Amino acid sequence: MKLSKLLFAMFCGVVAGGANAADITIFHSPTCPHCRHAREFIENTLVYEYDDLKVREVNVMEMSNKQEFVNALFKCGYRTGGVPVLVIGEKCFQGYADNMQSDLRTAIEADLSDEQKSAASANRTAMANSLDEFIASHADRKNAITGLDEEQKKNNK
Repeated sequence: MKLSKLLFAMFCGVVAGGANAADITIFHSPTCPHCRHAREFIENTLVYEYDDLKVREVNVMEMSNKQEFVNALFKCGYRTGGVPVLVIGEKCFQGYADNMQSDLRTAIEADLSDEQKSAASANRTAMANSLDEFIASHADRKNAITGLDEEQKKNNK
């Protein structure tokens, strides 16, 4: 009986709570230029467009992260260990180029409500009108990113 009530409560929470932006895990190497560009796009654009987006950065050069990276490659069906690898919800992307930005947004928005998509669109417009002002007024969005490299953490202080 208790289990059925718990499942019902979980179901109601999912239905009533609405969808959230798919979180991003980015597997990267600090020396990879494509990784740097992907990280810049995520950190300087996507975290500001999507109010609920959470980003987790994983440095594949750290031995403690190797198994997680191998697991992600296996999950995504990739045969090579090229980086960056971005995992957004159930979608995977290997490599990065600016022409992928629309696909990344589509993956993030896959489970968003129309209201959340409209908010993201409004954020994009506000950023286009006054980027510095928008970022300054949403400085807390930097907290959406975890797992930053130690060097980057020092630079953000």
